[in-house]
Amino acid sequence: MIHSARGNDNSATQVDQAGDGPRFRAEACRLGLEGVISKRIDRAYAPGDRGLWVKSKCLNREEFVVVGWTDPTGSRSHIGALLLGYYTEDGRLRYAGRAGTGISAKELERLARVLAPLQVPRMPLAEPPPRDSRFGTPLQLSKVHWVRPEVVVEVTYLTWTEDNLLRQVSYQGQRLDKPARQVVRPVPHPVGARR
Repeated sequence: MIHSARGNDNSATQVDQAGDGPRFRAEACRLGLEGVISKRIDRAYAPGDRGLWVKSKCLNREEFVVVGWTDPTGSRSHIGALLLGYYTEDGRLRYAGRAGTGISAKELERLARVLAPLQVPRMPLAEPPPRDSRFGTPLQLSKVHWVRPEVVVEVTYLTWTEDNLLRQVSYQGQRLDKPARQVVRPVPHPVGARR
């Protein structure tokens, strides 16, 4: 199906093939690609017509520990974004990123009630999160509400950045069946492995 998905520079690959879209997407995900962009088969190509194209992302799903939250902005209430972390194999709690989308108003209110009693004055992470990233707005640490790392949530995300941060994160729900200390994973891009 896809013979050579990536060049040496991680560039996109064009494959002209009509057929089984779900199977093609599954193969792209298996190869570690971010997803596929396909043209609707029921419409003729027309330059500049963006409605012809469909994005099908390869999303990952995983649990993370809530380490804090940010203040809401605009009309949003209770919580701006959840700050997520995970334990490394040596027991250090590392920052993974933020989840702000996918949370209904009712769930924001419920999470605020769950997290408020867990607030602590000091950051529970082994090292502070980066204040800025090329993805998202800068994180103002003075406006973060830190919590004891006890709540586990499940999120979907597109990929990990080279800076070890989650990209395009969406909240899926709280996990009541998994203790926070069991959220252990290796660092996605260890410092020694980077180019």
